[in-house]
Parts: sequence; structure tokens; C-alpha cells
Amino acid sequence: MKIGCLKEIKTHEYRVGLTPSDVKSYVSRGHEVTVQQGAGEAAGFVDKEYTSAGAKIEADRAKIFDGCEMIIKVKEPLPEEYPLFHRDQILYTYLHLAADRKLTEAMLNAGIKGVAYETIETADGQLPCLQPMSEIAGRLSVQEGAKYLEKTFGGRGVLLGGVPGVERGKVGIIGGGVVGTNACKIATGMGAEVTILDISARRLAYLDDIFGSRITALYSTDANIEKILRECDLIIGAVLLPGAKAPTLVKREHLGIMKRGAVIVDVAVDQGGCVETIKPTTHDNPVYVIDGIVHYGVANMPGAVALTSTKALTSATLPYGLMIAEMGLEKAALHCDPLKLGINVYQGRCVYENVSKAFHMPYISIDSLLI
Repeated sequence: MKIGCLKEIKTHEYRVGLTPSDVKSYVSRGHEVTVQQGAGEAAGFVDKEYTSAGAKIEADRAKIFDGCEMIIKVKEPLPEEYPLFHRDQILYTYLHLAADRKLTEAMLNAGIKGVAYETIETADGQLPCLQPMSEIAGRLSVQEGAKYLEKTFGGRGVLLGGVPGVERGKVGIIGGGVVGTNACKIATGMGAEVTILDISARRLAYLDDIFGSRITALYSTDANIEKILRECDLIIGAVLLPGAKAPTLVKREHLGIMKRGAVIVDVAVDQGGCVETIKPTTHDNPVYVIDGIVHYGVANMPGAVALTSTKALTSATLPYGLMIAEMGLEKAALHCDPLKLGINVYQGRCVYENVSKAFHMPYISIDSLLI
């Protein structure tokens, strides 16, 4: 298979979809890999490393789209890339389609076969290609939130860990999954007073087992969401419905009960966000203030630690990518149920139910198309 790896063009996105080691894995199995010039430089990988691994280097993005059967990226394509799509091309990347109707329609109109990292799901509900980035985003969320609590950035001027004789900062985490758990690790490590909410009794018991008396684990109810909004200095939105738009749990009117200068970091922003007032921001302009509350909405948080993120991401995505290259997408999907769940659009059809629901589009099961 002819495989292309593009340089990311999203603002301050420094990750890359393939490392030189990944290229070597594809090439050793007889596949051709073309990497866009400079694609890996920001993550610490120079073109010479890719050529040494067997890749071709190409400066022209359009030529890579034209000549490759599978395109491997990190983030979703941007509008300037939509005209480069061609029918039956496999696009293997994070897509987050339920939050982006224009991209969904562009891929459907072009007949792209879109495989989304974030919806590859194992039988036990794990999301192996999303998990490493969720871990990183969860840890970064508290790190970034602590920074923007500083008065110089418009925050309350609270130190999360406090000092002797002064109360500690309070962190509220909505969602106890991978993001929430990792946010909890950092927040407790910094010495903050932490409350975490989840709808699952089993998950709350698990969190209580791990963190014990260092946290308060509560059911996620309207009353408890309002409780943490009133009391906390930093709110982390860590809600995930695989492949679907995040539910809106923090409403505009809730901002009025929060402390002035409190910070919201909504990690779910790339799926539409669980905070009504959140909007996507970038690393060079990450925050804005509404009703005295600092909002942080960077949609590619792990891009800030590009080397760590790239290594973690590609370790997870490589096995499925190799499977696609070796067998073709259709045979690979029939062979591997988690990969089949990663297919969101296929030859002009929406084949992932949560995406179809988000836009009231016709849905067809991918099983009926692969038989």
C-alpha cells in the first residue's frame, strides 16, 4: 500500500502521525511511505531520519494526497485540505466528526473511507488509540489550569497546593474516565483539594480505591455539579461519549454561581465541549473570559508536548495501521472488531451511529457494506 504522512497545519499542532521507527515497520513489510517535508521536525524527527528508515520526502501536500491510498495524520483535516480528498482514499487520524458537520459532509461527498482513532473500541469498552492522548490531556489540564489561576493571567490568584496556614485550592473534575483520573493524579500531587464526579458507581468505587481520602468522589448529579461550581477554583471538563458530541453539563447561567477568576478547562472541547460557553482556542491564544470566568478551550492540548505525545500516539495507532496496510481496510475490519468501530464514513455513507445522530443523517451499518 502507498501511505502518506502529512505535516499538521492546525495552529500550534506539533505532533506527527508517523515516527521514523513506524516508517521502518511499514517499509519492512513492502509498503511505500511518503512523508511531507518537515512533518516531524517539531516533534524532534528530521527528514534524514525518515529517509534512513525508507521513506520518500515530498514537499507538496497535494501530491501526497494524489499518490497515496492511505493518509495518516494526527488531527482532523482543515477546510483547505478538503479539495484534496479523493474517492476510496483511507484517512486514518483523529476525526471528531460529531462536532464538525462541514468536515463530515466533505468526507461523505468525496467518498473517503474515514477511520477515526477516537472510535476504535475494544470489546471491554477501551479506546486504545484515544487513551494515551486522554492521559496526557488529563495531566496537562491541571497544569494549564494552575497557570491560568495566576492573577497575571486573569485568574483568582490561587495556588492549588496552598501553603502552611492558608487553605488549598479546590479542583472539581466532571468525569472520572481516563482524562478525569489523570487530572486527579496531578491535582492531588499538587496538593489541591479534589472532588471528582461520575455517573458510574463502579468507577467511583475504583477512584476511591486508588485515591482514598485524598479525594471526594461523588455521583454526577445536577446538584453536585452546582456544588463544585460554587466551591472550586478550577473546573476540569472530562466527559466523553465515544464518537458523539459531549453533553452540555455546565450552562451559561452556572457561571454566575462560580467564584470570580475561577478557571474552566474543558478537555471535551474537540467533541463540542461539556461547557455551554466553551469554544475551541489555540495554544497561542488559549483563554478568554466570560462573566468573570477564565475559559481554556485548546482542542489539541497534547500538541504542546509533541515528542511525548507523538511517541505515545503512534505506539497505539501503528498496529491498526499496519493491519489496514497488510489486509486492506475491508478485510482488516472484518478481522478486527475494534478497527471496524473506527470506521465513521465509508464511500459516501455515514456508518457510525453517533455521528449520524449528531447531524440527523442517514445511518447504515458498516457490516452491511463489508459483507
